[in-house]
Amino acid sequence: MIYKSIKAYKSIGEVAKILNLVNKKKGTLNTHTIRFWEKEFKQVKPKILNGNRRYYNSETIEILKKVKYLLKEQGMTIKGVKKVLNSDRSLKLDELSNNSINVDNNIINKLKKISNILKKIKELK
Repeated sequence: MIYKSIKAYKSIGEVAKILNLVNKKKGTLNTHTIRFWEKEFKQVKPKILNGNRRYYNSETIEILKKVKYLLKEQGMTIKGVKKVLNSDRSLKLDELSNNSINVDNNIINKLKKISNILKKIKELK
């Protein structure tokens, strides 16, 4: 088996595998998702060669990983992801996941408080 260099351009199918964009019912790769993201996010710029075949470098793949993480894991909207990608400060996936943990803890604490208030209301009845 021949392995590609890490810096080598990857095909859209290879990128879909890297991002784990798989149709769960059919088991096929969702390359259409990547094509859609290309239209939505100006930062995603594949090289398009003969026969309209798309090839992605490592920098573009990292951007696609951020897009997927923000959309699928963090539940952001496309508009929100555009703001993040267009912001001046560079965001790393580790920073994003640490921020989401803090948000999750805040939400959990608020839900606990609401739950306690509801219990007290039920006790009063």
